Amino acid sequence: MITKKPSRKQVVIFMNSNNIKKIIAKSNVYIFNINRLLREVKSNILADFINFNNKDIVIITNKVATFSDFNIMEKYVKVAL
Repeated sequence: MITKKPSRKQVVIFMNSNNIKKIIAKSNVYIFNINRLLREVKSNILADFINFNNKDIVIITNKVATFSDFNIMEKYVKVAL
């Protein structure tokens, strides 16, 4: 399915291409750790997989993420690099 704008179940995090390559190389580890952090704060959101573009990564979730869920995912990705 093609959409003109991101779905509400997508968390978009902008970054440079070198960091994107690092994340994609270990995307399963990132998904596991993001889900662990979300469970620790009793969130009902789970990250399903990571997709990427030239200037951003897109974390696909099972439900619409709240602002606090987004902050947890963004903080983990930026700190883990």
